[in-house]
Amino acid sequence: MSQQLAHRPGGADPAGADAKAPIFSTLSARFFSGSGGALLGLLVLFIVLSIAAPNFLTTRNLINILDQVTVLGILAVGATAVIITGGIDLSVGAVLGLSTMVLGWLSHDGGWPMWLAMLAAIGVGALAGCLNGLGITYAQLPPFIATLAMMSIARGLANLITDGQQIVGYPEWFFNLSSERYLGFFSVTLLVVLALYAAGWAWLKYRSSGRSIYAIGGGAEVARLAGIHVKKVTIWVYIAAGALAGLGGIALASRLDSSQPSAGGGYELDVIAAVVIGGASLNGGVGRIGGTVIGVLIIGVLRNGLNLMGVSPFIQQIVIGAVIAIAVMADVLRRKRS
Repeated sequence: MSQQLAHRPGGADPAGADAKAPIFSTLSARFFSGSGGALLGLLVLFIVLSIAAPNFLTTRNLINILDQVTVLGILAVGATAVIITGGIDLSVGAVLGLSTMVLGWLSHDGGWPMWLAMLAAIGVGALAGCLNGLGITYAQLPPFIATLAMMSIARGLANLITDGQQIVGYPEWFFNLSSERYLGFFSVTLLVVLALYAAGWAWLKYRSSGRSIYAIGGGAEVARLAGIHVKKVTIWVYIAAGALAGLGGIALASRLDSSQPSAGGGYELDVIAAVVIGGASLNGGVGRIGGTVIGVLIIGVLRNGLNLMGVSPFIQQIVIGAVIAIAVMADVLRRKRS
């Protein structure tokens, strides 16, 4: 006891010290708990690129990184829940592309108000997620097959809407959602991402429905015997992932001021990488929103740094693939030790 108190000025009571700790520090510790390895990796990557990549450590570039990861960050929230259940969603990129084309088609050719077209885009994403969930739970399709089929269907529909043509030009206020800065730093889309992560963290940690997905990932049959409606929870998880893909499509259309049927191509790889790097297990039952934040930032910082260094996009894909393999191997070793 005396050794413990010796580390505290005046031998302060531990409870009293905790009570005096800043609220922000306490929340940060809870948010990123269990993600020490990923956070250390992010710090090392940040230091290396600050030295190796020109103009990396500038305010403008750091803001640019956050802008670049907003869409990935939105998709990764839903993917975290999906992977915790032991599933996987390969359709998020294609559903994003379909949603952004629905947004453009309804607002330009359909004459719908923008706010209504935005809701429709999210609804289309949610519908695609619902079909994924129904295919997995009632048709007994493996998540890989169900979402792979949806990826093909959604990409085909995205091209069919305008015969493969992009839609250009949105209202200025819509473009400003991702370009206009508040307090010199935050855009509306970035604020939405922060709100989503706060809500996702609170849901997984404090809501019974959030904790249920961990139980399902740990063992669906055990969860069912414990009184959890496994099929219902699984379907809603995929609906949420699809709706967030629709929201990601809106954010991407705002950034590009256009809707493109090829939008979202390759996002499924980055999303899975971000969630796994953040500590989630592809076997299910393990994953944290705080870890996903770090994983998203690692992907964003890595891509940005490699771009600044003039590395070929093809080599970047190789690097991202290697990072995924390392993250999965680390997960396997971690489970063996535990």
